Amino acid sequence: MDRRAFLALAVTAGVSLAGCGISAVRDSRPPQGDSRPPQDDDPVRHISRSILLPVSESDLRQSVARDAIPAITSPAFAPNWDDVEIELDGGTYRPQLGHDDLVVGVELDGDARAYPLRILSWHEVVNDRFGDRPVLVTYCPLCQSGMVATRRVDGREANFGVSGYLWNDNLVMYDTATESLWSQLLATAIRGPATETRLELLPATVTTWGEWRDAVPETTVLLPPPVSDTVVGEVRFNYGFDLYDQWARVWDAYPDMAPGSADGDTRLSNRELVVGVRDGNTARAYAETRVRWAGVVIDTVGSVPVVVTTAPGYSLVAYDRRIDGTTYRFARDGDELVGGGSRWNVQTGVALDGPHEDARLSRANEYSPMLWFAWLAFNPETDVWNA
Repeated sequence: MDRRAFLALAVTAGVSLAGCGISAVRDSRPPQGDSRPPQDDDPVRHISRSILLPVSESDLRQSVARDAIPAITSPAFAPNWDDVEIELDGGTYRPQLGHDDLVVGVELDGDARAYPLRILSWHEVVNDRFGDRPVLVTYCPLCQSGMVATRRVDGREANFGVSGYLWNDNLVMYDTATESLWSQLLATAIRGPATETRLELLPATVTTWGEWRDAVPETTVLLPPPVSDTVVGEVRFNYGFDLYDQWARVWDAYPDMAPGSADGDTRLSNRELVVGVRDGNTARAYAETRVRWAGVVIDTVGSVPVVVTTAPGYSLVAYDRRIDGTTYRFARDGDELVGGGSRWNVQTGVALDGPHEDARLSRANEYSPMLWFAWLAFNPETDVWNA
């Protein structure tokens, strides 16, 4: 039985599960194409060479109907959720956004916004705009992976939605410009006319609402539907209900139903949070438990010198240790990194003082932290960092 469908049966029957329940499957086939491995000059050279594109139709699993998980198409924002009221099931409730609630934080062109996982877990895709830049904010609850990109396909602005397919237990999106299918984790079209096209990735942070607000006081935050609108119009969900906490309880009871349970790799627990770094043919995963024990990790992946450490909100960050062409070593001091004569904000990578004040460390990885099974599925040749 499909995991999304199975979990819909496993949680409380009275709770609406949006697109995670059993739904009628669209009478449509995935976009077609011939498979071939990426070549040296391909735009997908960042992908493991074990992955063939387009993805075979047989490798896609459609668990719910297209748009059964309704992408947000007209997002609304405010400084907080204090004035939000939602009419639901004949009553009114006020959703709460707590200090420790996780958000995807995005700061572009002087504009900072937070996208709570309380919303993203139900909708997975947000079509937004920062000035003239169309922006795509995504989150796959199964993999716990966030991805933010410019939503242009071959120069054309496109909206994205939830296809209902999973590939390697990861969210598969569709775009309205070409009707291609896209891997959320790879930010790459995997079937259809745009196959091998890659979206322009944008910097983002997964952290707590409190930490993000402290770091960027002028931030606004995404408001839940029906204040924000979706691809299917007005919807109302109980955003105070932690949908994926219920899933985790089911996975604990039925581990063979958990994502990644059949991969056979025992180096880490399938649901261990990792941050992965890839350079050319070298890929390495850093497990949250090991990094937290070490405090800070100084390493080199391929040709990239990296520093890896934990961040607020059960998260991880990996930065390139090079600043203006010079490679530095870093140490952890409380909630800050120290290196090159400056102190650096762990969450944002911005220098707080010293000779590099206001400079920003470059991310050593293109993707947010994710669960081990997801990193392994897309990087099967990966090694794992050990102290």
